[in-house]
Amino acid sequence: MTDRAPRAKKRLGQHFLHDRRILERIADAVAPRPGETVIEVGPGQGALTDLLAERATRVVAIELDRELVPRLRARYADRPHVEILEADVLDVDLAAVAGGPYVLAGNVPYYITTPILFHALRAPRPRRAVYLVQKEVADRVVAPAGHDDYGALSVNVQALAVPQKLFAVGPGAFRPAPSVESAVFALEPRAEPLVTPDEEAPFQRFVVAMFGQRRKQLVRAVREVTDLSADAAAAAIASAGLEVTARGETVSPAGFVSLFRACASAA
Repeated sequence: MTDRAPRAKKRLGQHFLHDRRILERIADAVAPRPGETVIEVGPGQGALTDLLAERATRVVAIELDRELVPRLRARYADRPHVEILEADVLDVDLAAVAGGPYVLAGNVPYYITTPILFHALRAPRPRRAVYLVQKEVADRVVAPAGHDDYGALSVNVQALAVPQKLFAVGPGAFRPAPSVESAVFALEPRAEPLVTPDEEAPFQRFVVAMFGQRRKQLVRAVREVTDLSADAAAAAIASAGLEVTARGETVSPAGFVSLFRACASAA
């Protein structure tokens, strides 16, 4: 094995975080409790893994890049509480791997951020998740109703968890430097999600479809994404406590849940 670390792979969206101050802040934000497993998505060269290993009872780092895996395993060979799992995180049952209470940390490739977010929000969920992502994604996740960044991602995440944007990260903190700004945000799953497990998938599809009609008033948007008549659509909107002339970007996640259920009942 050569001593030279593999170069970042563009096809995998790799940008390795090297700024020690930022790494410390992320590890502090993850804040594992005694007995909790930390699942790390995309450990890369192990910079964050080193800090998590100091704080956690157990760390499971999931790495897709087969060139990095043997290096990571060699790096932590003398630390049995650190496990390196070679896999695509989307194929991994995170709760099963954790085997109990867990928190999650991830420097998530920009091209696959949304699928990873929702994969990690499947029940049973981590107590807390901390992500390093493209700043635009973080802004959308945390945006409230009525904000320019508010959209389907905001609603669907906030229906399941409470997000908090923690801090920005400039391109210079990475090697190679990305062409965009990044940010760290945390998610804490709701003790009582706004939707039931059976509702999650259809609700997400409903919200995405509604924001596909975001410039239209609710009554027109509902008619476009359901089979309801104009009268039935108006009645469903009123039943949800909303105005027919409102637009989707002004409706809160709870309002969307009420609208989704009203439309389902009227169908």
